[in-house]
Amino acid sequence: MARTFRLAGLLRLRQVQEEQAASDLAAANTRARENAARQNRARAALGGVGADATSSNVLYAIAAARSSSRSMLAELEAVDQRNQQTVTAAAAAYASARARSLGLEKLEARHIENQNADDVAAQQAVVDEIATNGPKNTTSGDTP
Repeated sequence: MARTFRLAGLLRLRQVQEEQAASDLAAANTRARENAARQNRARAALGGVGADATSSNVLYAIAAARSSSRSMLAELEAVDQRNQQTVTAAAAAYASARARSLGLEKLEARHIENQNADDVAAQQAVVDEIATNGPKNTTSGDTP
């Protein structure tokens, strides 16, 4: 008779927690990549602005645009730092969830191995019993 793994419910819970942690880590990595791409686009746009000042008003406009761009880059860098902290925390949470799940997975594997060994032993006992008692002749009329 097959015995069920008694910690199967807890194992499933831990696997769900691990999947959630993996999802959180993937989302944090996606946000970090998107922010890095925004930073690169902003830097490229800032570098592509020409500095041809034909009048003082154009010069003031260029200075204001560069100041605004630097401010935006500083904000993006602050967001990048927060994103990196989030990625680090999510990676630690995933590693922790994986470790909790892994221990139960090993217990389940050991349970299955023991159950299989018990099944093989029971089958071997039946084969040994048949071999010890010999085949039973159930046909009538052929008795020597």
